Amino acid sequence: MSYQVTVAFPGGNEHEIHLLESDLIGLTPDRAHLWLDEEWIALECEPLNPVGKILLLDKILSVAKYGGEKRFVQNDEWARQFARCVALLLDRPAIRVDVAALIVG
Repeated sequence: MSYQVTVAFPGGNEHEIHLLESDLIGLTPDRAHLWLDEEWIALECEPLNPVGKILLLDKILSVAKYGGEKRFVQNDEWARQFARCVALLLDRPAIRVDVAALIVG
């Protein structure tokens, strides 16, 4: 299977990352969750839910938002790791992370 992870930012800027199933070899769900958790902490993300419960989709949105568009433009390796983790955890061929609308679909 192939994957396309699109991250959309305010202003209409979109960044597409294409992955093959072989790009996910060696990445486990536990490791993908751990990477998102580590980035969540490093980026000092705040919960989207006022109750404080952090769901996987909230974590994906926040890491993309707090990581910022520059990371997707300048740091290809960071963006690819983000996409790898998202693709593995959501296991869908096409994933759109819309930071402005707060939607993962």
